[in-house]
Amino acid sequence: MEKFLRQALPDGQFPDVSATRSRTMAAIRGKDNRTTERKFRMALVRSHIRGWTTHAVLPGRPDILFPEEKIVIFLDGCFWHACGRCGHVPKSNSVFWTRKLEGTRRRDRKNTRNLRKQGFIVMRAWEHSIRNGKSLHQFIKKLQHVRRLISEAHLQKI
Repeated sequence: MEKFLRQALPDGQFPDVSATRSRTMAAIRGKDNRTTERKFRMALVRSHIRGWTTHAVLPGRPDILFPEEKIVIFLDGCFWHACGRCGHVPKSNSVFWTRKLEGTRRRDRKNTRNLRKQGFIVMRAWEHSIRNGKSLHQFIKKLQHVRRLISEAHLQKI
């Protein structure tokens, strides 16, 4: 459990949670949001965008990395990253979830700062915008524009 939650909870544990439930929840491991990521990667392929990779070992573990241009893309799930449009706080254990989601947003900001200090361009797309074809298309166009600007700037240096 995250450090700040341990400090905030009485005795560092949730009251009224059985040991069985605690073990069950602790055993659940996160999986990447495969549907959202797959749809985004397919949009890159269909747009003939090349030069990207996944599983970058960088702060925040970006979903997509363009190493040549130093562009990272995070595909933020609406629930886990507390989207203002469609994210929500569950009613049960709301104190836990509020702090958990606030911590996630804080960590996202920290990772963005660290990546920018390393010279990366950080782009973020919400899960709901990837599911919406028009929003996804606009994001892909923005990505192409940023890559074109980087390429032109590189050519001017030569």
